[in-house]
Amino acid sequence: MTEPTPILGTKLHPPRRRRALVARPRLAGPAAGAHPAKLTLVSAPAGFGKTTLVADWFGDGASTAWVALDARDDDPGRFWTYVAAALATVVPDLEDLVESLRVPQPPVDGVVDHLLNALAEHGSDVVLVLDDLHVVQSPEVHDALALLLEHLPPQVHVVVATRADPPLPLASMRARGDLREVRAADLRFTAAEAAAYLNDAMDLALTAADVEVLEARTEGWIAALQLAALSLQGRADPAAFVAEFAGDDRFILDYLADEVLERQPPEVRDFLLDTSVLGSFTAELCAAVTGQPDARATLDRLDRANLFLVPLDDRRTWYRYHHLFADVLRARLRADHPDRVAGLHRRASEWHAAHGDGHEAVEHAMAGGDPAWAAELIERLAPELQRARREATLRRWLEALPAELFADRPVLAMDLVGARMATGDASDVDALLEVVDRWLGAGPDADPRPVVHDRAAYDRLPAMAAIHRAGRSLLAGDLDATIAHAESVAHLAVFDELHRGAAAALLGLATWARGDLATAHDRYVESIECFVRGGYHPDVLGCTLALTDILLTLGRLGEADRAFERALRLATEGATLRGAADIHVGLAQVAVERGDLDAAAAHLDASDHLGPGLGLPQHAYRSRVAAASLARARGDLDAAIELLEDAERRYDTDYSPPVRPVAAMVAAARVEAGGIAAGRRWAAEAGVSPGDELTYVREFELLTLARLLVAESEDGDREAAATAIDLLDRLLVAADGGGRSGTAIEVLVLLARAHRAAGDDARAKAFRTQAEDRARPEGYRRVLLDGLDARARHDERGPDPSRRPTGPDELSDRELDVLRLLRSDLSGPDIARELHVSLNTLRTHTKHIYTKLGATNRREAVRRAAELGI
Repeated sequence: MTEPTPILGTKLHPPRRRRALVARPRLAGPAAGAHPAKLTLVSAPAGFGKTTLVADWFGDGASTAWVALDARDDDPGRFWTYVAAALATVVPDLEDLVESLRVPQPPVDGVVDHLLNALAEHGSDVVLVLDDLHVVQSPEVHDALALLLEHLPPQVHVVVATRADPPLPLASMRARGDLREVRAADLRFTAAEAAAYLNDAMDLALTAADVEVLEARTEGWIAALQLAALSLQGRADPAAFVAEFAGDDRFILDYLADEVLERQPPEVRDFLLDTSVLGSFTAELCAAVTGQPDARATLDRLDRANLFLVPLDDRRTWYRYHHLFADVLRARLRADHPDRVAGLHRRASEWHAAHGDGHEAVEHAMAGGDPAWAAELIERLAPELQRARREATLRRWLEALPAELFADRPVLAMDLVGARMATGDASDVDALLEVVDRWLGAGPDADPRPVVHDRAAYDRLPAMAAIHRAGRSLLAGDLDATIAHAESVAHLAVFDELHRGAAAALLGLATWARGDLATAHDRYVESIECFVRGGYHPDVLGCTLALTDILLTLGRLGEADRAFERALRLATEGATLRGAADIHVGLAQVAVERGDLDAAAAHLDASDHLGPGLGLPQHAYRSRVAAASLARARGDLDAAIELLEDAERRYDTDYSPPVRPVAAMVAAARVEAGGIAAGRRWAAEAGVSPGDELTYVREFELLTLARLLVAESEDGDREAAATAIDLLDRLLVAADGGGRSGTAIEVLVLLARAHRAAGDDARAKAFRTQAEDRARPEGYRRVLLDGLDARARHDERGPDPSRRPTGPDELSDRELDVLRLLRSDLSGPDIARELHVSLNTLRTHTKHIYTKLGATNRREAVRRAAELGI
């Protein structure tokens, strides 16, 4: 079982307040004035006191959630994990979300929605501080942060301290008054503040003229003034220093750094330079890197001297240097002692490797320009990263190595193949597999020998090569080659349950794509059994999703339900596994099919409670599709369409065949809501026509086209009815021939509607009876109810006393405006924008219209209005 990813508590606390601060009333914080803007942006170059100012504003606030960012946070999963952890210190309801994110490479889709909901329910004031946001360059993080700001509850305020403006919609926020900005010009010390700092806080007793010179030359740059003050301490003639200091501004920082460093004893100066390669450090690590056994005493001395040393924990075990000072130290090290840099990084790497921190060991090996040592570390660390599903980190490291390094390292080459194939990227995979083949052909005792540090991984290379070649063929659409490579695994000398299970899953994918669902079902059952025996439980959950997709198409609803229940027990019998959220989504979909909407809602709530960190790659779109099914079953087609449109943006089938594209689901929902024109546009864009060859992969799209034709026939188009019946007859033959009873039930329901629209009630009743006979044993209900036309659906549900037909006089003017636009092809959000009302207001008007017209959905309301002459 993978251990939860640790969260460094020191990153969630503001820095300790300095002993002496300069009062700056002109920079009164938002808490001291009117209600703050959504975003306060404190943006200035390094050393302008951004963090100090924000800490002065909010550091002591009980409602402050603080995140001290560093370069490792330039990853969506890690970034949002720490944001959630910080907010959980203020909003306790977020603790479960934090736990769900404490997995390697957590899927972050939906985290922002979760945070917004929790903050809105919390109700009390919250300040979220993001310190040093400039270290985060990820577009995914910036886009999600923009979404957070757009929907921020009114009592929540975000403060960003950064060296560069982030790519957020600052201009529009500025125009709306949602942005407060604090820039370098605001942060610079004035002459009075500089005097207060130098003479009062630092006790230097400088003359007004000296203060004026220093303030002018530093332009109020706080870090430079701090360095100057350190250099001035203990000088007999401070005026002489100030006079000499009055030089070219471009050299001020170098000059001050020289003064600070040169005034230190040689052993302290060397200690500072040598330890500057460390992002954070302990006394033991410093001793290993510098060779100075008294590192603990040196650190205590630096701490007492306030020499830019920042403690990272209350016990003063871990430290770092002030970022600006560290930059100066590293620049000086490179300039004065470039020959020492590689050795310092090598010793740091070896120390981290010996203490079990492989990540830092690799990073120092890379920074020290030692690719061979880095390659050895990566090869030894790769199995752990692969089991933890941290392929993104593995790929970043491997692709930073020189390409020629892979030529004699077959295990490393295979690691890069796996890291790329994990995301479906087959770039240079064939060439890398050729490297592996060449060394496998030569054998481990070849002369020269391959460079191998993990012999067990070397022995597994043939099996891994076959599996990745199968995956490569699947991505290329070569199903024959996929099957051949996957089947070859069983004939190899060395393979285990992981390889056997992966091969079976690939066979399942290939036969699924061909429409041979019976074989695909058997292969996935075999794959799950292998993964259970091998203890690869997250893979069991992933394969269960594929297996149940197949079972639902086969019409075996009960078996799918039981498979989900078994997977849920496995996912929750100990520590909750990643994938548990997806299993709840699957159970919700089954409950909707059976008409148990309360159970469906409960499972979706359970999935949401677990959070996106416990979801698999397809969770983002699957969860929205399930929620849309529930909304549709409850008669809220507008909400269903919104959810499906959101799901379409997140649609990713991973390696599964795209047999139920979300774009077709959106089209079907729009058609049901009366959007015939939208359905026609989708059909044109998808290139779907009634005479197309029937293939399993396009079956769902053709079924959606049939829904469009049936809707047109129900509007009086007899030609559409005939076309629909012909297409549906063909689809029924294909579905029955492939054993796809789930699809056949949908086709039979549509055939009943099509014949009814064509005026043949007898055949309509016959097809309806066939659908019921097939659906009833498995407990299907939704497909029977939602597949009917509006009048039949009303009859099936029974009369609703709250819905009674009305006349035009009972609709308000605004409701008439909404009704006119309901006849158009506009979506709910588009109608809201057209009428300049909120989406919730539009929904209220729409529900009133439905009630007054005795309708259950948009299309039915439009038809009923036409019958009443409205």
